[in-house]
Amino acid sequence: MALPLTPPVFHILLALTDEERHGYGIMQDVARQTEGALQLGPGTLYGCLKRMLAARLVAESDERPDPALDDQRRRYYRLTELGRQALRAEARRLANAVSAARAKRLLAEGKA
Repeated sequence: MALPLTPPVFHILLALTDEERHGYGIMQDVARQTEGALQLGPGTLYGCLKRMLAARLVAESDERPDPALDDQRRRYYRLTELGRQALRAEARRLANAVSAARAKRLLAEGKA
């Protein structure tokens, strides 16, 4: 998957950096990350995940947090090393864009 990443893909990868999550957990984390600005619907989420699986940015996890309390139909996803590299590269690209915007005085210093 080439840069730039789309906002949904970027935020899905970001949601998977600290733990494996199922689809609804990813949707909740993305909404939290973006303060509600990006609300992923099931079609967007699972369409992105399908492409991300094919691109090897994420993988399905065989592990279940607590099999006794978990619904077996849930699929959990984890970030792959390739996904982590793509996320880092996109984060650097975005940071450079914010720096350029600050240099042009489009943003107040210290605020994004």
